[in-house]
Amino acid sequence: SVTSLKPGDRVIISCIKSCGHCANCKSGLYSHCLGDEGASGIGWVFGHLIDGTQAEYVRVPYAENSLHLLPAGVSDEQAVMLSDILPTGFEIGVQYGRVKPGDTVAVVGAGPVGLAAIATAGLYGAATIIAVDLDGNRLEKSRGFGATHVVLSGDSNWKEQVLGLTDGQGVDVAIEAVGIPATFSMCTEIVRPGGNVANVGVHGKPVELHMEDLWIKNISISMGLVNANTTPMLLKLVAQKKLPAEKFATHHFRFDQFMDAYDTFARAAETNALKVVITA
Repeated sequence: SVTSLKPGDRVIISCIKSCGHCANCKSGLYSHCLGDEGASGIGWVFGHLIDGTQAEYVRVPYAENSLHLLPAGVSDEQAVMLSDILPTGFEIGVQYGRVKPGDTVAVVGAGPVGLAAIATAGLYGAATIIAVDLDGNRLEKSRGFGATHVVLSGDSNWKEQVLGLTDGQGVDVAIEAVGIPATFSMCTEIVRPGGNVANVGVHGKPVELHMEDLWIKNISISMGLVNANTTPMLLKLVAQKKLPAEKFATHHFRFDQFMDAYDTFARAAETNALKVVITA
């Protein structure tokens, strides 16, 4: 039973379930919640192991811990970006990448999750944030999220452009936010010796790891599924207007326009969509 919330409360649903009682949840590893809803050891259940949330009514497993009460000053449009993309970009990109004050950070992939990493890298004091993408429109939008420089990855000298911003040393942190072998390799090419590669993208194909080249660089490589344990903190930052969550929403649709919304998002390269928002 739910005791901390009442009918009429404004909440968001986390993309990750959390029973709050198992050993993994107690250590903050919500992505591997041992609660048996959906499957034990798997925190990502919505739209994966149980029905998703695109419905008039939704039953939320472990609602005491999987729902977040919205503070005053956070709109519905801002809040929905905290269900997944902002915690993912922050936790798996910025935190796992160990971004520090003064760092130079490259984010390869300026889609919504990559932009979330760009927006939150500044929270840890990154001095230079380089957005790298094939899409010129998304690169231009990345400036509004905190990118200090942009590089079109379709340019033959894209790598030289990135290295030129680091006096040839390479970036301190390279964040992969696409999920294909080519972009992972790009990150390993531009990271400096002793730097960090944070893989955020979800890969569907094997990626070659060239240990014969990488071992001597003393780099660290991280990856993972979001835990969403930073959502309460990120909510506070949005309420304080320190994160531009509203900028992710580029298109709006009514509940009876679902198919139009899907079509718009499927043609993002044509429609310049980042996130589409559907309201009842």
